[in-house]
Amino acid sequence: MFGLGPATKVFVATGATDMRKGFEGLHGLVRDELDRDPLSGHVFLFANKMRTRLKILFWDGSGLWVCAKRLEKGRFHWPEASAGASVTMRQEQLTMLLNGIDLTRSRTRRGWLSKPFVA
Repeated sequence: MFGLGPATKVFVATGATDMRKGFEGLHGLVRDELDRDPLSGHVFLFANKMRTRLKILFWDGSGLWVCAKRLEKGRFHWPEASAGASVTMRQEQLTMLLNGIDLTRSRTRRGWLSKPFVA
């Protein structure tokens, strides 16, 4: 599996994506439509129109990962923006989205600072 460092950003493609796309297709979407470098080490997230399937594209330094998830019930609560745009989210938000939590209903507590864990 892959690990995400503190400098890793998560970019969400807000429009619908054809889930038949593989490595080259998603690589092209990141490069051409999101205007990002697919080999940057950041995470790129795509979903179909119904928001029941998603794919993640990630470069780990030696190759591209494409991970997919299909929901049997329900839908992912996807961020809204104009088609062809991307939204940046934190890694905690990615975890919440993948676990079915509606990000529009969650909020950060007042006075809470997001700092890395230090032992």
